[in-house]
Amino acid sequence: MSFLDKTEDLLWVEPKEDLEKSKKLVDEFNVHPTTAKMLVTRGLTKPASVHKFLYSKLPDLLDPYLFPGMDEAVKRITTAIEKDEGILIYGDNDVDGMTGTALLTDFFKTLGAKVHFYVPNRNHLKRSVIIDALNFAIDQEYKIVITVDCSITATDEIEELVRDKVEIIITDHHEPTAKLPHCIATLNPKLLNSTYPNRDITGVGVAFKLAHGVTNHLIANKKLNPKDIDLKMYLDLVALGTVADMGALTGENRILVQYGLKQLKQTPRVGLKKLFDICGICTPEISAGSIASKIAPRMNSLGRIADPRKGVEFLLVNNDSVAEKMAKELDINNLERQKIERILSDEIDDYIATHPEILKEKAIVLASENWHPGIIPIISSRISKQYSRPTIIISIGVDGVAKGSMRTIKEFPLLPILKKNSKLLINFGGHDMASGMTIHKDHIAEFKNSFIAQANKTLKLEDVRSKLFLDAQANFSDLTFDLMDSFTLLEPFGNENPPPILYCHARQAWPPKVINKFHLKLFLEQGDRFLEGIAIGMANRRRDLYKKGLSLKIAFTPQVNYYHNKASIQLFIRDFKIMS
Repeated sequence: MSFLDKTEDLLWVEPKEDLEKSKKLVDEFNVHPTTAKMLVTRGLTKPASVHKFLYSKLPDLLDPYLFPGMDEAVKRITTAIEKDEGILIYGDNDVDGMTGTALLTDFFKTLGAKVHFYVPNRNHLKRSVIIDALNFAIDQEYKIVITVDCSITATDEIEELVRDKVEIIITDHHEPTAKLPHCIATLNPKLLNSTYPNRDITGVGVAFKLAHGVTNHLIANKKLNPKDIDLKMYLDLVALGTVADMGALTGENRILVQYGLKQLKQTPRVGLKKLFDICGICTPEISAGSIASKIAPRMNSLGRIADPRKGVEFLLVNNDSVAEKMAKELDINNLERQKIERILSDEIDDYIATHPEILKEKAIVLASENWHPGIIPIISSRISKQYSRPTIIISIGVDGVAKGSMRTIKEFPLLPILKKNSKLLINFGGHDMASGMTIHKDHIAEFKNSFIAQANKTLKLEDVRSKLFLDAQANFSDLTFDLMDSFTLLEPFGNENPPPILYCHARQAWPPKVINKFHLKLFLEQGDRFLEGIAIGMANRRRDLYKKGLSLKIAFTPQVNYYHNKASIQLFIRDFKIMS
């Protein structure tokens, strides 16, 4: 069964409507009643929390000095700039790391600092890659290494850097282990003693906070004229990295991405503008969705199968012809990544189809010596979503060292399991929902058995069933352009703030039409209103809809469709049920 077929098993989770609370929000904020219902469903019931969600501005960003260690980090950096000491930015190889690395590199250059960046290629299954940065820092006589989106678990490697008299400032957002690296400062919202309120800030977000802290310090000490720097110019990178890393689009992240999208629409970055052209993105229409579906995959392809350092170079390039060449290379890399991904996906799908006993367990762990280590994060994410199970996909290297990518469901956090089995692992790190690990192949079987046993013990049958969370019931008469305008208040949509999913009953006016072999166009009516719906990947369900006049229960997201300069409301069908 392919991912596109996996809709008929969805468990619909309908909201418990509270009409009194919804009416209060309508009266207070003059929003559409359906929007008010949606806010209540998502836990936004108090006027203060709703106002903060809808109308927060840049001045509402948190003080960077709420990070423990920010003062120490800022003072050491400003001293380095004054003494013309070399600063090395060491970043992770995904989009979050690339954007954070580009941000700090650009920012420090603007301040006149001697700065260089280093992004490792993690696809070689090395036990550690930060040692490469150590050698580079020593050779080039860099006094300070600032990490971006990484190194919170690299305690032993950091100690080696410190022994060689290189000073370290860590900026990261991954969960720490029990033993922290010895550094000048560690900026991470997930530290036990952290007083920073936003645990969901991404790696590029922490990097931006460091730049913000340095700026505030220099301005306060009259070493920088406020007119000489505009931190808003870096928000395009913050939005790009935050969305690409699936950062929660709530609270402070929501503000950063809102303003970052505005900055993206007028970005001076030549590379990004060339990539927009290649992706067919109209600049005024850039959204979190277009970042996630078009920009991020192309940039991430560098970290998957190529050289991620080119990603930072691409974000910093100033030459038009070079930028165009790099953007085309990104597109080619992405096509190659898609090709490798299809082969790997087909192999795993075929294996699960011929070994259905795998799905009797509440977790999936698969390993092979033939799988590309840069592609396994994509596959683990897809398999976990498809089967609603904790999933580990492992690529075994020729030296016996294996790299594992882990994704899970909210009922089964990963880090406690990793810590419990740490003696079997060479290294691990990440979040409760998405983690990575390295392990020797001789320990894979024992780790697999332990992981699956814990999942079977912890999870219930309903936990491993895919769910569709519904926001509000809405009839066709509610679906107006006023409602669509009201929904724009809730943007940007993304992780933890998904597009609205509404539901209602409707009658099928006539049988559906298959579009592009895989999709369905539904023709629906309710009362005297007729609407069309598009059901992506559901062509296999057409046989159930042959009869005219069927009564359906549909879950959908309303969209504005433009055709021949005429706007109409169309339904993006999430799922449907035949009532009788």
